[in-house]
Amino acid sequence: MSNYSNREFSEFEKDVFYDVIFSRRDVRQNFIVKKIEDNTLLRILKAAHHAPSVGFSQPWNFILIKNRTIRERIKESFLKERIRSIDLLNDEERQKKYLDLKLEGILESDINICVTYDHKRFGPFVIGRMTIKDAGIYSVCCAIQNLWLASRVEGIGVGWVSILNNEEIVKTLNLPDDVKPIAYLCLGYVEQFNDSPDLEKKNWLNRLSLKDVIFFERWDDKINDNWKNLQYLLS
Repeated sequence: MSNYSNREFSEFEKDVFYDVIFSRRDVRQNFIVKKIEDNTLLRILKAAHHAPSVGFSQPWNFILIKNRTIRERIKESFLKERIRSIDLLNDEERQKKYLDLKLEGILESDINICVTYDHKRFGPFVIGRMTIKDAGIYSVCCAIQNLWLASRVEGIGVGWVSILNNEEIVKTLNLPDDVKPIAYLCLGYVEQFNDSPDLEKKNWLNRLSLKDVIFFERWDDKINDNWKNLQYLLS
């Protein structure tokens, strides 16, 4: 591997980097029949494997799935859990809108990947995880984000299917007792990437303004003399 530790990035490269972030989408539909080549998949997985991890524990695994029967079982879990979650919506119109949303591409995508967390990797003592027990799970999420961005660079859509029963995933994928499923991802080439997230496009929710999610020094402190210029830029 090349030595990137002291590399400086050009303005063009910075622009590309931010373009990748802003054009990343959670893709659930419009997958096309096109195989993801093994070399491309390896580049994506290598990017995921180079994510930061608490105590350098690298607690992730990637289960690659093409088998139709396995994917059909996962799809069944999705369909059951989607119906269950409707009870949380009291408004009938909202329920109908929810059912009309396309929320997975389990069968249509080229590859499914289950990303897991192994909390016993490298033994019980992991630097940085003793007081924050979930730091290992956060590390796996960093790997997922790397995978997502690398896929976008390769022109491959990724959809995270979170409406699933973890017990069903454990059983279907034969996971060991100490391994926890964190994400079930659908990867595939798509007709196009939408100009905005699906749920925003469908008016399910809107993106919050950046200024509404930033505080200064303490929770709910929106004004602070140390941050006058940033406050001005956000206004």
